[in-house]
Amino acid sequence: MDQRQAVAAFAALGQEHRLRIVRALVTAGPDGLAAGVLAQEVGVAGTNLSFHVKELSHTGLIQSRREGRSVIYTATFPSLGDLIAFLMRDCCQGRPEVCAPAVEALAACLCTPGDTAHA
Repeated sequence: MDQRQAVAAFAALGQEHRLRIVRALVTAGPDGLAAGVLAQEVGVAGTNLSFHVKELSHTGLIQSRREGRSVIYTATFPSLGDLIAFLMRDCCQGRPEVCAPAVEALAACLCTPGDTAHA
């Protein structure tokens, strides 16, 4: 991820509903959420959801797929990881204790398959 992509991603996340959408999709995991369920979960109307997911999709933070008549949205975990890596790339300058809290926070979310402790 380059600086231009990171700025676009952070700009998209800088809006309350879009941040809530991404957090809901991260919590949902790779199965994602149907559009109606996602709209309900974040408290926006369907038309507003479309606007917000378009912005997030444009930055690559989320993606959609069609299942029958439903649109399912999922977090794009590799892109989210790239955004975190962009922030942490030059971390600590040889002082690992500076980055330790961030590394510990990320390690805490590493659950085994089927574990829902993070939800």
